[in-house]
Amino acid sequence: QIQLVESGGGLVQPGGSLRLSCTASGVTLSNYVMGWFRRAPGKEREFVAAIERTGRSASYGDSVQGRFTISRDNAKKTVSLQMNSLTAEDTGVYYCAAQTYIRATAQTMRLSNWYPSWGQGTQVTVSS
Repeated sequence: QIQLVESGGGLVQPGGSLRLSCTASGVTLSNYVMGWFRRAPGKEREFVAAIERTGRSASYGDSVQGRFTISRDNAKKTVSLQMNSLTAEDTGVYYCAAQTYIRATAQTMRLSNWYPSWGQGTQVTVSS
């Protein structure tokens, strides 16, 4: 059973940067597709980014494309989300998610209900 713990959230000014980390335990991380999702106050959970198990391919939500970068280190069992040029619209709780790579597609990696394993989330607040 994979366990996920997010870290790195906090308060940042508009235009600033933040780096989130997700640490996995209990599994071989290279067997998993990893995703980041977020939930803003009063809104539904939104796809942010996902990365396939080798790290060679990644996918991004339209609202973060070009500003966020997802990466992974399977040896260290970590997945990171580098967030640049942050705006108030990026405020929310950010969640790390995992699913085994079998039957993963570019479409399924973007769907929150495809992922069975989730972390508890880390709060990101963008405000001056």
